[in-house]
Amino acid sequence: MVEEQNEDARAVDLLNDDLTDVSPEEIRAAQAALAAQLETAEDRWRRAAADYDNLRKRMAREIETVREQERRHTAKAFLPVVDGLDRALSFGVDLDEGVLGGMQAVRAQAADALRALGYPEIVIDGAEFDPQLHEAVSVVEDASVPPRSILAVTRPGFGTPERMLRPAAVVVTRRPDEE
Repeated sequence: MVEEQNEDARAVDLLNDDLTDVSPEEIRAAQAALAAQLETAEDRWRRAAADYDNLRKRMAREIETVREQERRHTAKAFLPVVDGLDRALSFGVDLDEGVLGGMQAVRAQAADALRALGYPEIVIDGAEFDPQLHEAVSVVEDASVPPRSILAVTRPGFGTPERMLRPAAVVVTRRPDEE
């Protein structure tokens, strides 16, 4: 290592000196030493650039992971609000129309907030039971309806198959002869 530093210093000194009394071999040796220094510096620069690029990519992944965790945490905080509003609305048939409409509007705002966080309300209308989206809490025998049809929702669900916050709790049908 010390020997390389001495050669490098000699190469730089040669470039600063008057080259009239320097042999061509010394000039070639100085050029080779400078070329080796340049190659080493370029290699270190490339490695540093690759390390920086890898760090940048890893940090972007980690930031996205933390964002998703916080988004999910925030969305979960809204679930009791939606559930409370749904319970209140189920008992609110005797309420004044304005109060009932206000409660429905607040419930819609809460569902919109969940949708904005990436967890839309799971649509049930006419849907067939899907274990990725629904949780069967009860099964009812009914020959007049196709099997696996959803009869009722006992708790709304929010999310998509790829990003589930909570599945919808549903009542599902089956044929009387099914087990």
